[in-house]
Amino acid sequence: MTEITRVPLQPLAKGSLAKLWLGVGAAVALAAGIAWVAMPAGVEIDTITAGTGPTPGAEDVVFVKYTGKLADGTEFDKSPDQVWPVPGILPDGVPMALPDGVIPGMAEALLKAQKGGKYTVEIPAKLGYGAAPPPGAPIPPNADLVFEIEVVDFMPRPQAEQRYMQMMQMAQQMQGTSGAPGAPGAPPAGGAPAQPQAEPTPE
Repeated sequence: MTEITRVPLQPLAKGSLAKLWLGVGAAVALAAGIAWVAMPAGVEIDTITAGTGPTPGAEDVVFVKYTGKLADGTEFDKSPDQVWPVPGILPDGVPMALPDGVIPGMAEALLKAQKGGKYTVEIPAKLGYGAAPPPGAPIPPNADLVFEIEVVDFMPRPQAEQRYMQMMQMAQQMQGTSGAPGAPGAPPAGGAPAQPQAEPTPE
């Protein structure tokens, strides 16, 4: 399914996390109808599973698993399984940069969420895509949105960018090692040179 919830960000620096995968416009939702909290400007969040600890800051990167639906229940977007080149450095989930990497209603909801929490978030059209949804998106103009989300983790943007660059450097080093003579998948010494490999990118 095409990810129509992403909102492009201006790159922070060449090769930075923001340029490569930051930004998303989507989703906060999770919860078992335990606590209804009326939020400013009409956003409503229903906690399904309470999280723990502090809430994200105004310029954090939040890693989220989500499903986006229209008010009639039609699903229009779902976060893909995130496959990083080197596991364990960044959390699972789609990275969403606050505040400008998501639609306004999502930003409001994420700022109220906690790590490990699951929520259902209702976002009125004026805080979603309004009268001009993304071209080709299965979202009608002036559509209210419902997101089911799980907040996997969050961290300051500089830390997320640092970890991303660390992961990419490790992935490149692993590629270099695999291309050395005698390494798995490498040609024997004196044989044809290994073909250059493309740099892995997160999906």
